[in-house]
Amino acid sequence: MPSGTPHPGRGPHFRGAPPGPPHSPSLCPPHEPPSPAQPSPAQPGRPRPAGGVWTLPSLSPRQSLDPGRRLLGSHSAGTADGAGEPRVPPECHRDLQEPLPHHAAMEASKKLVSSVAGCADDTLAGLVACNPGLRLLRGHRVALRADLAALRGRVALLSGGGSGHEPAHAGYIGKGMLSGVVAGAVFTSPAVGSILAAIRAVTQAGAVGTLLIVKNYTGDRLNFGLALERARAEGADVQMVVVGDDCAFTTQKKAGRRGLCGTVLVHKVAGALAEAGASLDEIVKRVSAVAKAMGTLGLSLSPCSVPGSKPTFQLADDEMELGLGIHGEAGVRRMKVMPADEAVETMLAHMTDPANASHLPLSRGASVVLVVNNLGGLSCLELGIVAGAAVRGLERRGVRIARALVGSFMTALEMAGVSLTLMLADEELVGLIDAETTAMAWPNLVAGPAMSQRPEVPAPNEGPETAQQAPSTGPGAKWVQLVLERVCSTLLGLQDKLNELDRAAGDGDCGHTHARAARAIQEWVRSRPPPAAPAQLLSALADLLLEKMGGSSGVLYGLFLTAAARPLHNRSDLPTWADAMDAGIEAMQRYGGAAPGDRTMLDSLCAAAQALHALRGPGADLLTVLASAVQSAEAAAEATRHMEAGAGRASYISSAQLLQPDPGAVAAAAVLRAVLEGLRG
Repeated sequence: MPSGTPHPGRGPHFRGAPPGPPHSPSLCPPHEPPSPAQPSPAQPGRPRPAGGVWTLPSLSPRQSLDPGRRLLGSHSAGTADGAGEPRVPPECHRDLQEPLPHHAAMEASKKLVSSVAGCADDTLAGLVACNPGLRLLRGHRVALRADLAALRGRVALLSGGGSGHEPAHAGYIGKGMLSGVVAGAVFTSPAVGSILAAIRAVTQAGAVGTLLIVKNYTGDRLNFGLALERARAEGADVQMVVVGDDCAFTTQKKAGRRGLCGTVLVHKVAGALAEAGASLDEIVKRVSAVAKAMGTLGLSLSPCSVPGSKPTFQLADDEMELGLGIHGEAGVRRMKVMPADEAVETMLAHMTDPANASHLPLSRGASVVLVVNNLGGLSCLELGIVAGAAVRGLERRGVRIARALVGSFMTALEMAGVSLTLMLADEELVGLIDAETTAMAWPNLVAGPAMSQRPEVPAPNEGPETAQQAPSTGPGAKWVQLVLERVCSTLLGLQDKLNELDRAAGDGDCGHTHARAARAIQEWVRSRPPPAAPAQLLSALADLLLEKMGGSSGVLYGLFLTAAARPLHNRSDLPTWADAMDAGIEAMQRYGGAAPGDRTMLDSLCAAAQALHALRGPGADLLTVLASAVQSAEAAAEATRHMEAGAGRASYISSAQLLQPDPGAVAAAAVLRAVLEGLRG
């Protein structure tokens, strides 16, 4: 191996440490023919083979290793994988034991890594440790299929590039996809020597040819291309396909279209063909055509940051960027943040605009494979919204979505963004997409088209106790409406106060949750008179709150009302109302796990229930007893200010930080007062 060839990823492996966790198997590098630039196995400085296993060649002076340092050649982390310019900041190449400068540490984004310099090695080792079907190639940042013998007589597929795009590319190693991957440092092309070692490994395993699948970046083309030429000089049958699927630029660029997430589809098609026994020439011809029939466009809400460095660019809080690259390269347009459906429509329009030199021709009636790719930091909730918008947008264009893949396929570290990939696909190509693979990052989907409208499962018949009861009229119904109106207006008026109380110990939405319940009750009362019969009223309210209120509060109120309704089925005298209160509280305790004194709504309800026991006495007056119960509930709610939470989210907060009453207890007491005021009319 010539002097100066970088070896990112050898790092600790040169110091005798095993590659990856203890007992993690690795493949020994294939035999490398001696050359004038390399000492022969008998020369001093190169360890002799033991038991037929070759170790790495000796290092040239420019590749020497000091104790505790990583191997840094003249291009210490390889060639940058984008546009030929370095993308990895100097901090990423520092001595493992050398701390970052103070200013760099202050500017760097937070990352959960063990070391900045070792993060690419560590992530690959972690992937291999968790996947029995993968092996590391000793001395190189290369992952290969564990069953290399299965390549005999078949074409091997190798890909790779800079780290930071996980699960690309190592997540796509497996039967039916890639044979191996060569990884560089973060956003940096892998070393020529490591690429060449991977080619030798699959060739010596019996592959009848090797295809290199490379994203269109200058560094990747140079390094993979040089490795290809050297492998051919050794007699290997190697070809390379360069993927450029970027639809961002409206005018042709000399460097061509950037390689983006569409590369993963090329992996899949090539892998299915190789597994079926296709020749190298056949695979190259087919995937070259596929690469020309697809396009990708990205949209970002935030930048990304290389470990040890500050973000690659800045976006204002109200901005999003269209057409950026997977390393943070500039896009074609900055726009104000817009709703997801508008953003997706903007993306599809740009991708398919004939005035755009890099557009994908998409005519009505076309069939496509759609990939909705998380660029790293988008939530799954947002990704699902974008996916639905993309399906609807394509359907409006008369395009059939033969398959849709949604997830993280090729990321840009923690960038909060999404890319859309469209690949024109006939029936045969869809079959290759559906072909079986063991690659861990490829989704396990039921084969079938995507569509925005699917038949729904019919709603089940309601049980006899939950069937909608006929509304009631008369004086009782009037009192019910008055009470419900007072309860709703009270909760709506308390919305901000309850939210403020909830911010100390929860997620600050207690007021929103109760206001949502109040609006649902108002809409229900406007649509039809509520039932006046107590059991029917409480059961109907339970169903409504369970459906509309949301959160744990909705479930707790639903439990309370459902259980409280049962004693009232046959009787509705005053003692039975006391029984109903006790039944509701018992159900809340049984399923919610809280008890009086735990700083929850139960504190208010239990205090009120104790006072309501007076309803069981002879000659009890409802309003007098209820007024006493309200006072007890309000006092209990205020007392929660001094309690240590024993249930709910607040139980995870230090009691020293809980200086306000519990919002649930305050809300429950307020509801009881509203009932009293409504009955007083």
